[in-house]
Amino acid sequence: MGRYPVTQNQWRAIASRTDLKVNLDLNSDTSYFKEPYEGIDRWQRPVENVNWYEAVEFCERLSKLTGKNYRLPSEAEWEYACRAGTTTPFHYGETITTQLANYRGTEDEEMKLSGSYGEGPKGEYREQTTPVGYFDFVNSFGLSDMHGNVLEWCADEWHDNYENAPSDGKLWLNGDDSRSPLRGGCWDDDPNYCRSAYRSSFFKRNNHNDNIGFRIVCDRGINE
Repeated sequence: MGRYPVTQNQWRAIASRTDLKVNLDLNSDTSYFKEPYEGIDRWQRPVENVNWYEAVEFCERLSKLTGKNYRLPSEAEWEYACRAGTTTPFHYGETITTQLANYRGTEDEEMKLSGSYGEGPKGEYREQTTPVGYFDFVNSFGLSDMHGNVLEWCADEWHDNYENAPSDGKLWLNGDDSRSPLRGGCWDDDPNYCRSAYRSSFFKRNNHNDNIGFRIVCDRGINE
């Protein structure tokens, strides 16, 4: 699994390669956030404003280019990777702060959102993505930005619960391909929505939003 969500730079490199097209045309500069962040080049921000089908096209183009099999993670793979052996709400522990991740750390009374979780403090609301790896914290698997920044597409079709879910982490399909799980929370979510266990079906697969990105997985070959 990728250490970071796919960046704007990585997206541009593949989306601009029309010779690699499999099914869809891609906008090589699709992201809403186009300015540097605290002096860090904008291209290090995670790509956003990408729907599920476009994320799949990216994976297929990258696979075509490299000869390896890149894909979106299953929901089970995503949570396993996020938790990295932990059972707490966040891989950091029982709570989270805006010094560890990018989320809405301020209270919003109108929307009934709290900027804190458990006994954790409130923090800041950056109102935008941050460059990947900005916080310089990783989980036990070496993965960064698993909580907050951008929501991440999973490959599965949406299920309301885990009843009859595959026990081996494989894709879970049900014939309804209109929605897929989004995991991890984002810069615009309060911390409750950034928990390891939280899953969202708010957006359909064909939706674009400035808080939706993705992370990729590379299947290992038999001899790897």
